[in-house]
Amino acid sequence: MTEVRAEMVANVWRVLVKEGDTVEDGDTLMILESMKMEIPVIAEEDGTVTKIAVNGGDPDDAKSMGDVVQEGDLLAVIE
Repeated sequence: MTEVRAEMVANVWRVLVKEGDTVEDGDTLMILESMKMEIPVIAEEDGTVTKIAVNGGDPDDAKSMGDVVQEGDLLAVIE
């Protein structure tokens, strides 16, 4: 089991996977936004996403942001 955690304070801009999705090492799980920069959150192992712990923004609204995360906050779990 791998816990994917935030590396910085950021807004969750887009969540690209859902619980139950199979991912491979290197896949982008979500995109964070901090200081107008987009930061991809990358899977570091193959597995199945068993938990998404954050909400992303509205994909139909480019300015919509989701949750605010702090450094170390849980983003997702891959098993």
